[in-house]
Amino acid sequence: MRTILIDLTKYRECEQGGCDMKVPEGLISQPPETNGLKSLRELAVFTYACRRCEDAPCVEVCPEEALDKDSNGMIIRSTHLCVACKSCVTICPFGTMMSDFYEYKRDESLYYNLHDDQQLDEFIKRSPEGTVQLTDENTKDQDNIFELMPGILVKDHSWEKLKNLT
Repeated sequence: MRTILIDLTKYRECEQGGCDMKVPEGLISQPPETNGLKSLRELAVFTYACRRCEDAPCVEVCPEEALDKDSNGMIIRSTHLCVACKSCVTICPFGTMMSDFYEYKRDESLYYNLHDDQQLDEFIKRSPEGTVQLTDENTKDQDNIFELMPGILVKDHSWEKLKNLT
């Protein structure tokens, strides 16, 4: 099985104007509780970077009730209900939400099925430099590398890990 490493810290730099290209999206259909196809970056951010606020202001502010929390406190967004108003992005006290998750992208060339080897190669090629790469790495907590799912590693600062250090 081929394994990719996605560096979310570098993606955030792109979102903040560090890239002059449209960022492609790797789409996955797993796990089943994600309500349809999901952006790999969205799932990774909600899994590792979201601080899982007890009162979850993002859930409360959503006018369409598109956000909810699972049994572990992780935010789940229903792509079918979300109208991309970005109220959740604005209210998030930690700036965890990436506003480009909610952009309506008509350009189908930006979407890649990561379960298809050819599309995976194209996704890596078209991603901003240094954000996605094939790797032989395993999860390494000391390097902030975590397994999102089989074949997909994410590099980011895990809020859960930081919380346990304090």
